[in-house]
Amino acid sequence: MARDPVSRPLSFVSVQSLVDAVGQPPIVSDAVLIDQDMIDRFAQVTLDRQWIHVDQARAQAESPYGDTIAHGFLALSLLTHWQTSCIAFPGAAMLLNYGFDKVRFTAPVLCGSRVAASFSLAQVVETGPGAARCAWKVAVQAEGAPRPSVHADWLIMVRYGSP
Repeated sequence: MARDPVSRPLSFVSVQSLVDAVGQPPIVSDAVLIDQDMIDRFAQVTLDRQWIHVDQARAQAESPYGDTIAHGFLALSLLTHWQTSCIAFPGAAMLLNYGFDKVRFTAPVLCGSRVAASFSLAQVVETGPGAARCAWKVAVQAEGAPRPSVHADWLIMVRYGSP
């Protein structure tokens, strides 16, 4: 799922440019290292200190994964970062996370993994002049992993022009 590091984010400058991108191949983000420090900071913020995430000694001894794993919600929370690393909306007056129609955590993200996301535009619904609701199929995958860790149907509202 590697992306050419010199490539620029793919720009969507209008609702029509979004409509034209429906069904095109996935856009792949830059990778992010998810290490124990990131996992621990996420656990602190969310108050989710379950041992499989934060106790490396116990996870190495008792976990079927042999190490700590990232919280599923940690991987999900990185979607905005991953999206902005590979997709731009120049001229948009507003972008709004509208939620998810579906989220599945299908494989663990092992501590120390480099993880990226791919975004496929599945649907664009015009909601008004210069405005649309976009449905993105997202897959989050650690480098070298046999399958994605997260599958999500993510909805983003976009409005072009002046607010």
